[in-house]
Amino acid sequence: MALIRSARTFDAFRALADRRGRPGDRLIESLAERRAGTRDGPEGWAPAVGSRTGLPAAAALGPASYYADLSAPHGDRHVRVCTATACFAAEGGGHLAEVERVLGVAAHTAPSRGDASVQTVRCLGYCYAGPAALDGDTPCTGATLPAQLAGREPPRAPEIPAADDTGDPVLLGGVLFGEPAWQVWPRTVSSGTPEEVHREVAASGLRGRGGAGFRVAAKWEAAGRGPGTVVVANGDEGDPGSYADKLLMEADPGRVLEGLALACFACRADLGVVLVRSEYPAALARMREAVRRAYADGHLGPSVHGTATSLDIRVVQGAGSYVAGEETALIAGLEGGRGCARPRPPYPTEHGLWDAPTVVNNVETLAAVPWIIRCGGRTYARRGTPDETGTKLVCLSERFARPGCYEVELGTPVRRIVTELGGGLKDGVGLTALQVGGPLGGFLAADALDVPLTEAGLSARGAALGHAGLVAFDERLAPEDVLRHVWEFAAAESCGACSPCRVGSQLGLKWASAGAPPDQEWERLSRLLTEASLCAFGRRIPPAVHSLTRAYGNRPAGWGP
Repeated sequence: MALIRSARTFDAFRALADRRGRPGDRLIESLAERRAGTRDGPEGWAPAVGSRTGLPAAAALGPASYYADLSAPHGDRHVRVCTATACFAAEGGGHLAEVERVLGVAAHTAPSRGDASVQTVRCLGYCYAGPAALDGDTPCTGATLPAQLAGREPPRAPEIPAADDTGDPVLLGGVLFGEPAWQVWPRTVSSGTPEEVHREVAASGLRGRGGAGFRVAAKWEAAGRGPGTVVVANGDEGDPGSYADKLLMEADPGRVLEGLALACFACRADLGVVLVRSEYPAALARMREAVRRAYADGHLGPSVHGTATSLDIRVVQGAGSYVAGEETALIAGLEGGRGCARPRPPYPTEHGLWDAPTVVNNVETLAAVPWIIRCGGRTYARRGTPDETGTKLVCLSERFARPGCYEVELGTPVRRIVTELGGGLKDGVGLTALQVGGPLGGFLAADALDVPLTEAGLSARGAALGHAGLVAFDERLAPEDVLRHVWEFAAAESCGACSPCRVGSQLGLKWASAGAPPDQEWERLSRLLTEASLCAFGRRIPPAVHSLTRAYGNRPAGWGP
């Protein structure tokens, strides 16, 4: 029965695609399936996949050459090595060379028959235990990573450490105490109304936890809350240093789905989509199993718990792109295109997935909704700060004495999180700089941590809340190396849709590798990126660089005040 309902989910997704005039809605999945069966480059197999789905060759070759998972060379054994911020901070990035040595192949080179291939990726969600790699779908982590890949030691992937600092967790109740999911949904769908769900979420003041911080109820309202609306759970947690969504999807997937179901109910949507990044294979498997179980238990389907409510949910796998987590780029990927940001307006709430009104909410955001409906929006609003209510999952990187995922109230001092929850750095090493909210979030100096964990508080210091991943840097890393790492990330992950970001990130990397530019050249590039970039990715590069140079104090000359 679960398989029949799962097939019906796909049929609903395809039907919506057909209504919107978009054939081949499974294009990215079809490309990924073909990629897994060949070592050839996309130009050799992607056009045929397009033809089978009724699309021209260019429509298939475009995304196949864009997404990292599809375009990277694949050998018989494919190893994805994390080179993102937390793994870089763990060992200065030296683990990549060691992996290449033990496997006998350089990253992103075409392998010979029978050989392994190495692909660099930017975050596998093991920031608490880095450096990390995926050997196929088998994780290997820690200082002995090369030995694990060489077969001299067994693969090691510790569970995510998690703890609550609130006394009554909103998000980690299921993870820490086994609180069952799906306790709110049956009662709500049977005897509640969409308006009641919307009112409680509005009263809570809940804001999106994916980085933008937009009021959730306002986004739902903007979609019109009418038939044809689609709600997307964004599990493309791309900010290196954060693994909160990974924890929720792996350890409590039912709560994520219940939050999505409540959001769909409030928006009167009959279709929900969960996007899980490909770098999270365990989360993908557990979300798919949770969907199958939800159908079997009657939480989803054509007549949910005997009511007139119909709701289908489909889980979709990403294909490797940081920018594809931005909501317009995410929608482009779901439609089978390159995951590039689109100009706004129109906003997705007006014209989104296949032109339908579309609400995109982060996984952590949706996981808070069941608690809000059960305990009340006003109760939730009493937590956190008056302007930024509720709790937040904060992820601490491997350099901390006690790395892990902590639920805290918004407004908690960053210094307390670093020193009391995280225990400072390992082995008593001194903190040099703290990155907050991902590579393009910002940096704080070790003596500038007396700031509340809020978007307003952090932005006043030149940082950003983002996904609230905290990556610690110690004195082993020179500021020039950290600066170059930021520019490497920007250059590698720019989607290329706009020239300011595409060209500017490459120019910044060139300068960071060869020496800082004259001040006037940097300021010119900074203004161009900030004012002319299509999305927040390009616009956030200059503030991130400025905050880094301020945090280190002995900044490389020529990189701004």
